[in-house]
Amino acid sequence: MESVQATKQRFGIIGNDPKLNRAIEKAIQVAPTDISVLVTGESGVGKESIPKIIHALSHRKHNKYIAVNCGAIPEGTIDSELFGHEKGAFTGATQTRSGYFEVADGGTIFLDEVGELPLPTQVRLLRILENGEFLKVGSSKTQKTDVRIVAATNVNMADAIQKGKFREDLYYRLSTVEIGLPPLRERAEDIHLLFRKFASDFAQKYKMPTVRLSDDAVQSLLKYRWSGNIRQLRNVAEQISVLEQEREIDAATLRHYLPDMGSNLPAVIGNQQKRESDFSSEREILYKVLFDMQRDVNDLKKLTLELMKSGNSSKVREENSSLINKIYSEENDHEEQLASIVEDDMEEDSSDVEVLGIPQKSDEPKSDKYDFAEEIQEEESLSLQEKELELIKKSLEKYNGKRKDAAEELGISERTLYRKIKQYNL
Repeated sequence: MESVQATKQRFGIIGNDPKLNRAIEKAIQVAPTDISVLVTGESGVGKESIPKIIHALSHRKHNKYIAVNCGAIPEGTIDSELFGHEKGAFTGATQTRSGYFEVADGGTIFLDEVGELPLPTQVRLLRILENGEFLKVGSSKTQKTDVRIVAATNVNMADAIQKGKFREDLYYRLSTVEIGLPPLRERAEDIHLLFRKFASDFAQKYKMPTVRLSDDAVQSLLKYRWSGNIRQLRNVAEQISVLEQEREIDAATLRHYLPDMGSNLPAVIGNQQKRESDFSSEREILYKVLFDMQRDVNDLKKLTLELMKSGNSSKVREENSSLINKIYSEENDHEEQLASIVEDDMEEDSSDVEVLGIPQKSDEPKSDKYDFAEEIQEEESLSLQEKELELIKKSLEKYNGKRKDAAEELGISERTLYRKIKQYNL
């Protein structure tokens, strides 16, 4: 069996992180079998290297290896691309076409971004995994194929399954062995090593001296979060190699190529995370209170309408006793406010008001029977509007007026936030 170090040299993989080594070791171990493999990891971590290792070390290495980016193929044509089609199967099908599974018979197919597959295609793929059979689009003739499938995704598969976007049975078929690649931020010792390799490669490519980082620049490099992982690091190395005249790069120069670097430094994150946590906690409490108020108001509306329609207070009391007790027995502030609204606005005959335990104000003119619900709705709207305005102000202050970040924090689109800003004259 080929060693991990030899495999890394053969496929140009840089790094000595234990998690990376473990992933390569699993790929080497599973390669001689025909087991399906699912490679997981964030975008840009180099997932495409694992299926190449598996294919090259398998008994299929002399047959075809086909890599398919499932997210790049339109939903309307992906079945035709993967499984082929018959002549006349759809508009534009002027001749019979073989799909990837037919062409790669005896070899390996790498399905990148498999989490983006539409559900009908997932059913077809499941059939191939179970018995190696498939149908061309527009054909009723079953065909067989002997293909090793290696899939990769940066999608959280548990969430995708829960939301109904990915079949659970297909997930378990694909992930007989799951190989996870760590993000670059968890491979601190490899970051500078990778940068030096990329800088050397670009120096040769563009025929110029290799750029080098000063000690403070190396520290900045290690502290950055690298949300784009190895792909982002490679792009930064290429930009610096091409654009900078000086070959010695200091931290100040490096920061120009690292977007939002200040927010990614651990020294800044401590207090910032605390502020974010406090704000998030406060927001959750506000939302909970508002949702409780909304629910109680709706329950109260329902109870009031039933009372007005039936005119039978005893029957309403029996059928809704638990609801009445819930609304009027708790001592939360928001429920006291609701009780106050009811006292001021609800006008019924004395027997009905007595049932609900709300005193009647005889010195006020009797209002329309639906005024009660309208007044509650008006009070509720004003309260929600004030809280919304307060949250928007806090988010804008927190992100120094950056609408994109504030909108993301609030869970709304930037366009919606812009409309709210105009609405409130902020």
